[in-house]
Amino acid sequence: MKNKLYIIALAGLLLGTTSCNDYLDINENPDRISVNDLTPNFVFPGAVTNSYYVQARRLNLFSGVMMNSMAGNSYSYGTPFVDEYSPNITSAFYADIWDQLFRNVSNFQFVLDYSDPTGEYTQYKAMSKIMKAYYVQILTDLWGDMPYSEAFKRELNLTPKYDKGEDIYKASIADIESAIQMIDSNKGSNPGTADVVFKGSMSSWKAFANTLKLRYLIRMSNVTGDLATYRDQKLASLQGAVFNATDVTVNPGYSQASDAQQNPWVNYFVITSSRVQPQNWNLVVPSEHIAIALNGNAVHRNGQATVPDTRSVYQKFSGIVDGRRARMFTLEKTTDNVGVETSNVEGVRQGATPGQPGAPSPRKVSRAGDGLIVGSLPILAAPDDEEARKTELMQKGSARAGVLMSKAETEFLLAEAALRYPGQFSGAQSHFEAGITASYNYLGSNADVVISTNPTVTKKAAQIYIDLVNTRAKLGWTGTDANKLEAIMTQKWIALTGINPEQSYFDYTRTSYPETPLPTISLKTVKPNRLLYPNSEYQSNANNVPSMAADDVFAKNKFTPFWARN
Repeated sequence: MKNKLYIIALAGLLLGTTSCNDYLDINENPDRISVNDLTPNFVFPGAVTNSYYVQARRLNLFSGVMMNSMAGNSYSYGTPFVDEYSPNITSAFYADIWDQLFRNVSNFQFVLDYSDPTGEYTQYKAMSKIMKAYYVQILTDLWGDMPYSEAFKRELNLTPKYDKGEDIYKASIADIESAIQMIDSNKGSNPGTADVVFKGSMSSWKAFANTLKLRYLIRMSNVTGDLATYRDQKLASLQGAVFNATDVTVNPGYSQASDAQQNPWVNYFVITSSRVQPQNWNLVVPSEHIAIALNGNAVHRNGQATVPDTRSVYQKFSGIVDGRRARMFTLEKTTDNVGVETSNVEGVRQGATPGQPGAPSPRKVSRAGDGLIVGSLPILAAPDDEEARKTELMQKGSARAGVLMSKAETEFLLAEAALRYPGQFSGAQSHFEAGITASYNYLGSNADVVISTNPTVTKKAAQIYIDLVNTRAKLGWTGTDANKLEAIMTQKWIALTGINPEQSYFDYTRTSYPETPLPTISLKTVKPNRLLYPNSEYQSNANNVPSMAADDVFAKNKFTPFWARN
């Protein structure tokens, strides 16, 4: 296990003199601060910041490709993402997510294990329990059974045993409930600015804990027997609970001052502090799949008639242009066979190379849009002033907070809870529509639109879209419960694209929604249900790590995350 303890130099960060990633490796440099001198107020902010760094970059990339939201730009890179498209899943495949998150979760455990006889750090321990549960869920959802009860102890136990996923879920939910009790106790000092998530608002932490608990329980929607009884009991305990009222974000002081201080998503996908666009800016582009969905199933090609895609997966989108598209991705102009020019999201079919279906040539493809880069903030520079736009996007994007859980996700969780468990939750449709509205708001897409004149009448863009999709089964709130579940998953997929796409990947594994085409070069007929254990485990924890074959990740078997076996 890779359990070295890293911390963030918080005091310098708050003064703006130290980068977000100016870490002290206290195990390797004895001339620096001793582990015995560390306190939770120094360790906690670094643990959150470092964990989000992994989530915003590699986990975001993996999940975006798996959910066919993002694709490799084959116009510039030949045949990109071959391993992801095939998929060629080995013990090296995205193993860095496991290695880095395990190391960072050990920092939350450090806070929990910290000797605190007076209770001064009670609130830090509560926050650490919540954040540990947050990232442990990602780990066990990606890898199934894993070290837990003996893990995260750094050098005290380098070969921890493996625990069952269902036991990890129960222990994590218990931690969340314990954290709420600690918050309610009001013991200890308020973390204030050392809290890089809520700045010391413990009521917000409690709402986040409730919402995270709901996420755990909704993930268990398909379990049976004793696990179903447990789930239902825990769902009942959430009646009357307060859930997230806003996006849950992390911001330790992101800025454009250096690469290490930038928002890690922006630095990885959009622009560096030296104004250079990284490889991912040209490599990672929208897929044809999401482009068709956002464009209302209208396929635009230069010199050709605009036609719908005839594949069944796209029929529910026909004629409904998504008002978020210009903030999610840049729009590219095309001129059809009768000279009509339009601007649309232009994506690449996963696995296609130029000249093949889904990648016509020559052609310009879209890139990440303003909303994904800066959130709801407006870009004031003139559209044709590229340098001014670049400067503004860099400044605002670099400083943007990272999203741990969006308001949109919270609302879609509540919508699914009310749909599945109407005896315990209510307002399924209102939560569904609130999820769409929250997504529009986050992306800066919810403008007032004039719908009639004399007198002038306006309507919010989100409401116009909601009114349209609510006439369309599987996309809006109409039809059977199965149709509505697919609508929740489809809208959640759109809302979490580029933000927290891993949650849509887990939802797809659980529900098979939304329908997601496989890459053209896929050698499999299904997506993977999980990943293989990383090389680091086979090298350092060989006596405990389960032995499994590559094909096991595609099958429903004992290695599948417990909540996805039925």
